[in-house]
Amino acid sequence: MAVKPITRIGLDEGRSTLPRLAALAHAGQASLLTRHGKPFAAIVAPEVLLASKPRPAFLALRGSGRGLWGPSASAAVADLRDEWDDRAS
Repeated sequence: MAVKPITRIGLDEGRSTLPRLAALAHAGQASLLTRHGKPFAAIVAPEVLLASKPRPAFLALRGSGRGLWGPSASAAVADLRDEWDDRAS
């Protein structure tokens, strides 16, 4: 399938032409909805959406830095603050 250029359309206009944009997406033509000129949402074919890889949620990273600061993160931060205070003096 050839890659077609993405159609950029304002959010208000996209709302009024949603059936046409859905038909274009079904035919392989993606549409980018903009709000105040900035990307806001996209209308794409289901195959494109299903083929994309989901990104991990932010909370999935919780605890991933465990141990980086030693046994006590608050003690490590206090040590750093003391070091910075010593350098500022």
